[in-house]
Amino acid sequence: MNPLPPLPALRAFEAVSRLGSVVKAADALSVTHSAISHQIHALEDYLGLPLFERSGRKLALTEDGRNYALQIRMALNDMAEATRTVRARPKPNEIKLTTMPSFGLGWLIPRVPEFQALFPQYRLDIRAGLGFDDLHTGQLDLAIRMGAGDWEGLKTQHLLDDYLVVVAAPQYPHLPRTLAELSDLEHGLERAQIIGTLEKWSSWVKEAQLGDWSPTFSLFCNDNNLALQAVRLGQGITLTRLSLVLDDLRSGQLVLLGGVIAPHPNRYWLVWAPRADGSAKLHHFMHWLQTAAARSQQAMNDYISGVYPSLLISN
Repeated sequence: MNPLPPLPALRAFEAVSRLGSVVKAADALSVTHSAISHQIHALEDYLGLPLFERSGRKLALTEDGRNYALQIRMALNDMAEATRTVRARPKPNEIKLTTMPSFGLGWLIPRVPEFQALFPQYRLDIRAGLGFDDLHTGQLDLAIRMGAGDWEGLKTQHLLDDYLVVVAAPQYPHLPRTLAELSDLEHGLERAQIIGTLEKWSSWVKEAQLGDWSPTFSLFCNDNNLALQAVRLGQGITLTRLSLVLDDLRSGQLVLLGGVIAPHPNRYWLVWAPRADGSAKLHHFMHWLQTAAARSQQAMNDYISGVYPSLLISN
């Protein structure tokens, strides 16, 4: 004998027990009132015991009914969560990845059309995020992260090195253009409206030979995208990653302050769960991404060599 009652009967029972009404349960499940009543009677016949006490049109759960409703509700919730998890897993022709919002907007999205032209059979699903839980559960294929590359239980591959620069819009007043102007803090950086982010200034300050100077922020943004938009609007200057602003610097939309470029203390990494090894779609995407990153690295190095060549020689 199959010990499981029909699922429609369990759903009807759970809805009535939760909502306290056949009418409300019928509306919630988009079925007729008589269908709900039929399912409840069928379930009680199957179990051989009453689940409700009936007084006219009023229903009240019996003691057995209350205990059963609690367990059925938990079981249905578990089934719903299992279904959501399975449906959320990437499909064979789908690549789901997560990236930091700033890198996604400033670097990855402009390059997506190239991948789509090379591999039209794949659909990209890009999520902004910073965690790794969905990699472990298999709901994401790949992550792009910045750090030391030593995340437990995950595999990594170096993607890109980056640099720290201070930038402003060309129309921003009192720009400290040279290192000497930067060093004259009273008339240089201290006069600027500095927009802070999560980036640490220590590496850049050391490269600029500014001693123990630390910035005072007129505005703080926890995302580089917000800070850079404020800079583009002429609201101040900010410390950011060269990979995010290289095109803006080349086009003149932003300007580099002081000619100072410092190596970023962290690197970009591709991160994935070991279970994804051997995936053809990931092989295609990761190979393309590595190629695009190599071109980007060369472009940054070319820019640096024209602005601050000793940095590449010493690093």
